Amino acid sequence: MASLNVSSVLVVLFLTCGAVMATKENDQIIKENNCESKMRLPCVLEAFMSIFNTGSISNKCCGELVVLGKVCHSPLVKRTLENPLFKDLNPATIIAKSIQTWNNCLALIDSPSPSA
Repeated sequence: MASLNVSSVLVVLFLTCGAVMATKENDQIIKENNCESKMRLPCVLEAFMSIFNTGSISNKCCGELVVLGKVCHSPLVKRTLENPLFKDLNPATIIAKSIQTWNNCLALIDSPSPSA
């Protein structure tokens, strides 16, 4: 349960405090595309955990991530990496996990559903 609370705090920081350290370009993209309100918080948490920690993302949340769009996904990840709380993370590893999560979700959403 403590891990969930810590993760929730990280997500809140991901969505709010990161803006202070964000580059103008990422901030502008996020604002112009209304990125911070396109996913439900439980799905934000799942996506965050699959990229910045060890976790998986459900099919439902993959759908929300794909609807969010790469135009929002990439700047949100980059903005989070700019936050001093994440200074010890390897940016290359996080970007790779971000791309992997995106590609996995995209493939899942694009794959045809099996016939009933």
